[in-house]
Amino acid sequence: MHHALLVSDVRLYIFAYVDQIRSTGKRSLSRTSLASLAVTCKAFHEPAMDLLWAEVDRLQPLLGCVTRLHPLIYPRSRMVWDDTWTEGIEPLSADEIHQFLRHSARIRSLSMPSESTDRLFPLFSIIPQACVFPRLESLTLFTATHLGLFLSDKLRHCSVFDVEVEPPQSPTVHGVDLEDLSDDGDYLEELSDERILDQLSLLSSRIRSCKQLVTLSCPPLDWAAWKHLSNLPTLMEVGIREVRKEFGAPLWPLDRHIANFTPFFNLTVLSFTVDDTEYVTTILRHSQFPSLKRFWIMVAAPTATEANQLFHALSHYKQTLEQLTVIMSSYNHGFQNKYLTITQFFCFTQLRLLHLDCIESRIYLDNNLLLEAMSAWPHIEFFKIEDFGGNSSVTFRGLFTALSQSPQLESLRLSIDTVNIDIDLHAEPIPNTTLRALDLETSEFHIENAEVIARIIFTWFPCVEQVSKIPHTDSEPWDKVNMHLISLRTGAWHIIGGP
Repeated sequence: MHHALLVSDVRLYIFAYVDQIRSTGKRSLSRTSLASLAVTCKAFHEPAMDLLWAEVDRLQPLLGCVTRLHPLIYPRSRMVWDDTWTEGIEPLSADEIHQFLRHSARIRSLSMPSESTDRLFPLFSIIPQACVFPRLESLTLFTATHLGLFLSDKLRHCSVFDVEVEPPQSPTVHGVDLEDLSDDGDYLEELSDERILDQLSLLSSRIRSCKQLVTLSCPPLDWAAWKHLSNLPTLMEVGIREVRKEFGAPLWPLDRHIANFTPFFNLTVLSFTVDDTEYVTTILRHSQFPSLKRFWIMVAAPTATEANQLFHALSHYKQTLEQLTVIMSSYNHGFQNKYLTITQFFCFTQLRLLHLDCIESRIYLDNNLLLEAMSAWPHIEFFKIEDFGGNSSVTFRGLFTALSQSPQLESLRLSIDTVNIDIDLHAEPIPNTTLRALDLETSEFHIENAEVIARIIFTWFPCVEQVSKIPHTDSEPWDKVNMHLISLRTGAWHIIGGP
């Protein structure tokens, strides 16, 4: 062996380079090379094995180290993701636990996003609910049921999709026979809600043991967990997902006497997927996010009052917020006005991205409002509105006038009036060379002025190659416009001698 390879820093540098080799076929060239190095000599074994086990997808590789399970996990006739072999398998013995944990200390990243992974946990019944992955830094779990096994002191990235909401397997709960209550929907709903809250409470308790989190994505947390998170200087991103459920969402009990949290000084990203805005609004009201740059929310059925309260609470971060996405799947019947006004977003003067998606309602926009919006967001680069549709009040003249206030806008999506063409084709155009992506919607089934509109877009937006249809809408009207755009571009290339 060359003397340079006796220096540990040199070996680590070489192995890190090997780990980055790109694969050219189905088999990973880097992993094949590391596996060969691991059996070359003792000096190479440890660093090679550390890299081979650094990232693990699912628990099967660890279970494959158990002599009894290896032929079950890796038969030639079964796909690697098939977990049916777990049916009827006895839990691991004490000796088998040692085999299973042989390489657990090497793992830095562990991903188990599949619901089927839960079938494996009964194998570990004799393992205490304490972390068995001491160097784990990144974790992705489908449910939080066995979260304690993975909460390393070094954990920095944690994503938990759900909590266990299935009813217990025992035929009795609180001394009551479940079979006798199979038709009692109210009791089963109450039982499900109670179980969900118990699991959320356990999740919050476990999260409070994490001291170095950088990113966190999980079901709703209690206020004690939020208070703990506010004291983590490492935390930069939090995402909250509503719990899966068959009966409905049990609202997390709100503490009316909650005190304001310590400011989340370094948190830059907040996202929520919830059924109710109250949880989000309360978090925004009782917290401070002085570095917040990106906010994303998907919410179902807010009333007008709830929506206004949410956006008012969010407006406290108008000086820092750069990216805002609001997705509303429907409006509550108490929402009297079927239009969502865009004016409540004008205060966010630092916006670079705004995406509003209201599936079952309309976002009213006309030429004056669009001009006011573009003037309010001088740094906007990405502006998209998706709604229920209908006749648009934005014309091409209004669009060009408004975009003159947005010199950085690269991507635009909205509805436009394709009937009333208010552009003088003989006037000297002022081309917009910044816009690259243009997604338009029209209420018309057929665009009568397809060639005229194509010429307008070609002249005023020379960097837009075609008009992309808004998803879930009819693309046929724009197909003719795009055909004319291709013809115009081809003719221009011939004139200037291009290909």
